[in-house]
This record gives sequence, structure tokens and C-alpha cells, in this order.
Amino acid sequence: MDVISKITHIIEPTVQDMGYELVRVLFQGDDLNRTLQVMAERIDRQDMKVEDCEALSKAISALLDVEDPIERRYVLEVTSPGIDRPLIKAQDFVRFAGHEFKMETMSPINGRKRFKGQLLGLDAAQENVRMVFEGQELSVPLSLVGKAKLVLTDELVASFLKNK
Repeated sequence: MDVISKITHIIEPTVQDMGYELVRVLFQGDDLNRTLQVMAERIDRQDMKVEDCEALSKAISALLDVEDPIERRYVLEVTSPGIDRPLIKAQDFVRFAGHEFKMETMSPINGRKRFKGQLLGLDAAQENVRMVFEGQELSVPLSLVGKAKLVLTDELVASFLKNK
């Protein structure tokens, strides 16, 4: 099990018990300035506040101090996903269907790795991301998606504000 998987395994039950959903766990920076970014959102889909991040940070820090899965120095950063959030889990691609997004695949599809278009969700088998790209529908295996995130548009902001 890699270190990110270990950390996720250690913190996810507590994060969920506190009323949050773990969005992403990621190391950023180099060996001298490593940041462990833990991205979470409220299960009730209300806005994350500074107090939410602070409570999660304290709980996660205590768990990581006890379990000690990280060998080198790091700084813990607890954040919300923000409006132009990353799309990580299959349910994210369904939840944010209709919005503009961009994605990078791990290997080329039709000669390219970067795509930007309207997210249509997942296919019926939940194995392929469906999108409108350059005026045509494109289906990309979910297993090939390296990175994906929403694009900050007026429509996304309006949708975010409407759901508050």
C-alpha cells in the first residue's frame, strides 16, 4: 500500500464521522517543502468554513501523529475543493454533468491527452466519461483519466450560488 492509500485509510473514517467527505489526499512540493493536502467537503453540501478546515486539521493531525505513516517532514493543509474543483471519483462526473471541464488522460486518445468540453456524465456501465468535445460526443474510459477539474465559468458560479 502506498503512503497516500495508507493516509486515506487512516483518516477517512474519522473524516466521515465528523460529517465530511474526503475528496482528495495529495502530496505537493519537493522533499524539502512537502505539503500534504487533504481536500474535503461537507456531506450536507453546505459551504466549508475556516472552522470546518480547522476541526478537520486538528483531528487529522492527531491521527497522523499516532499512526506516523509519513517518513519525511511535511506541512498539513486542509482545504475545500472550491468551485472549480477537481473531479476525482466516478460520482463527481455524474454530479457535475452539464458543466464545462477539462481533463488530461494518462495515454493519448485519438492522438491527444488534453480535452476541454461539456461534461455529460458517465455511460450506463459507469466505466466511461462522456463529454462534448469540439462539437462531437466523446467517450473516455474512466480508468484513463489522469486529472480532471471543472472550469470556472459564469454558469458554474450561478449553479453554485443557486445551490447555497
